[in-house]
Amino acid sequence: MVTAAQVWEALAEIPDPEIPVISLVDLGVVREVEVDAGHVRVDFTPTFLGCPALETMRIAIAEQIRALGAEPQVNVCLDDSWSTDRITPAGRAKLRASGFAPPAPRTAGAPTLLQLQSNVHRCPYCGSTDTRLENVFGPTPCRSLRYCGSCRQPFEQFKTI
Repeated sequence: MVTAAQVWEALAEIPDPEIPVISLVDLGVVREVEVDAGHVRVDFTPTFLGCPALETMRIAIAEQIRALGAEPQVNVCLDDSWSTDRITPAGRAKLRASGFAPPAPRTAGAPTLLQLQSNVHRCPYCGSTDTRLENVFGPTPCRSLRYCGSCRQPFEQFKTI
C-alpha cells in the first residue's frame, strides 16, 4: 500500500515544465496529498490561471501516482491563488544555482513597479545588488529580465506574486 510520504517523494521528482531545475513540490504548486485504500488525491494550484503547462503538470502527477501502483485523482484548485511565498527554501536555492534570482518575500500589499525597479534583487551569479530592471516582461508572466552591473550578466528575476 502506498503512503503519503511515498507520494510526496514521487511528486518531488517531477520538474516544472517551464523551469525544470525546480520540482513541482519545491515550486509549491502541490497543496495536498491524501491516500485512501489505493486511491491518491492530489490538489495543486498552478502559478497562474492561464498557465500553459497546466495539463502537462496534471498528466505528470497522475503518471507518478500510477507508477506507485495507486489510482490518481488530480484536482486543480483555483479557490486560492499560488504565491511565490510557497517556493521552498530548497527550491529557492535551486533557482539561484541555475541563474534565476528567487523572488523577494512579499510585503503586506501588492508588488509595485517601484519594487521591481529597486536594487534589492541580488544577482544569482555574483551576489551583487548592483542590478537593474531591463524588462518587466520575461518569458513567462511570473518573471522579469534584469541585468547585473557588477558581473554584466543578464538574468531572470521571479516576480513577487
